[in-house]
Amino acid sequence: MESHRQKKIAGVIQKDLADILQRAINDSGLRGTLISVTKVKVTVDLSIAKVYLSIFPNTNNKEILADIRVIQPKVKHELSQRTKNQLRRIPELEFFIDDSLEYIDQIDRSLKGEDNPLQNPDLLEQRKKS
Repeated sequence: MESHRQKKIAGVIQKDLADILQRAINDSGLRGTLISVTKVKVTVDLSIAKVYLSIFPNTNNKEILADIRVIQPKVKHELSQRTKNQLRRIPELEFFIDDSLEYIDQIDRSLKGEDNPLQNPDLLEQRKKS
């Protein structure tokens, strides 16, 4: 269970990271790509923040995630500049794709009969826990 402090730090990081990442994507020339920070989980010792991203359109989300991981030190520095009055130390940032919306959409299509996994079991991939 997350402590109040973990939740507060996660909230601060989530708010500022969304803005930082969206600006970085726009500056890289990928206009029309929307990045949302859907969740931030901070470890108990506050040393690591797992950041879950939703990228729309999700056609090239693996490449965008790889680009974000490359510029992670720059992102962390900008985050530290923005939060210097709120956080003493910025946790290490680990980025992951949040595919929950895509997974829900897949279930919704299956329930509507558009993609029936009972007739074609290959439609549903194995869900991986991260």
